[in-house]
Amino acid sequence: SFSVIKPLLSRSVVVKLESLEPGDLKTLIERALNDPRGLKGEVRATDEAVDEIVRMAGGDARKTLTILEAAAGAMTGDTARKKGARRPIITPEIVSQVMDVATVRYDKGGDDHYDVISAFIKSMRGSDVDAALHYLARMIRAGEDPRFIARRIMIAAAEEVGMAAPQILEVTVAAAQAVAMIGMPEARIILAEATVAVATAPKSNASYLAIDQALADVDAGRIGEVPLHLRNAPTKLMKDWGNHEGYRYAHDWPGAVAPQQYMPDELVGREYYHPNDRGYEHEVRPRLDRIRAILHAERPKPGTDKE
Repeated sequence: SFSVIKPLLSRSVVVKLESLEPGDLKTLIERALNDPRGLKGEVRATDEAVDEIVRMAGGDARKTLTILEAAAGAMTGDTARKKGARRPIITPEIVSQVMDVATVRYDKGGDDHYDVISAFIKSMRGSDVDAALHYLARMIRAGEDPRFIARRIMIAAAEEVGMAAPQILEVTVAAAQAVAMIGMPEARIILAEATVAVATAPKSNASYLAIDQALADVDAGRIGEVPLHLRNAPTKLMKDWGNHEGYRYAHDWPGAVAPQQYMPDELVGREYYHPNDRGYEHEVRPRLDRIRAILHAERPKPGTDKE
């Protein structure tokens, strides 16, 4: 559904193909072992080997047959035969030898790709570091571009952690740079460190919600004129228009916070950012309350006006 355009999709009958159950795959293996069009009964497999093939196939019939064929192909010579056996016997050890890495269900252009990356992001958001590492491992083993993974981790650092632990964004940016310089396989360590950093950090989506609310106001036309005292005045004409007149230079005020209007008139009092009480935002919240109280207070005359 990610690759087919909506007009064509709406005119089609969509059939969802489900993964095969373990019992179905075992039946398939049994047929392949004995069918004249398959291995013709020339090779046997232990129950444990069949279970191992099923586990590695991940519900995919084609991958099941590929693994079985590879294991059968390895059954040549006396070393692959059990003593006294008339036919070669596929064992779990043989399966492991021919498939040292389990086949991973992960189509880079299809649903599996998006399902796994979605689970990866949600696991970091939910602070389940072990699940996040599991999905990271699946992406790595499937050959996902490590730079793509690094980008998703950076986004999660800003969206899920935010100001609760702002240093985590620096960690993930550094990780992305290191991944680009080093490459695989060592990049897996860097990706793991960044994943752990995001998953175990305190969480806040306050910045994410704040910018979306601000964008919603802009999109709805709630813009207004920039207050005159905040406007630039590089020429005498602009000064004559009143630009910059009455501007209060923040550093001349206690705490570097001057009581003056920054919002356009129609948005005065509008607040977008609402920090929670987790991590660093626990410190930001009371400070922000004090700042807003000063900004919205009755405005005394400033000591000096500066650019």
